[in-house]
Amino acid sequence: MFNKGQLAGLMKKAQAMQDDLKRAQDELGNIEVSGESGAGLVKVLMTCKHDVKRVTIDPSLLAEDKDMLEDLVAAAFNAAVRKAEETSSEKMGKITAGMPGLPGGMKFPF
Repeated sequence: MFNKGQLAGLMKKAQAMQDDLKRAQDELGNIEVSGESGAGLVKVLMTCKHDVKRVTIDPSLLAEDKDMLEDLVAAAFNAAVRKAEETSSEKMGKITAGMPGLPGGMKFPF
């Protein structure tokens, strides 16, 4: 099936891809995305590794209904998480596109 040279080449490619994936994971910690709700009245800034950097709430909302404010904060967090996931998938997809034998849409555990 494989001779020694082919197997060594395959192992070398696998190691290089693993290095690329590690580097991409590290970069995701530096990429920031934002989510907002209430037409920008609530904003969440986070990294693609889901580390929240900042939550901004417009002062006009502080006098409003507590339940509404909680809903807006949750919606902004969810929007930021979706953007982080999209960005992560796009970045990792570029690296894994050349991997033979992986089913489409396969997610890595990071």
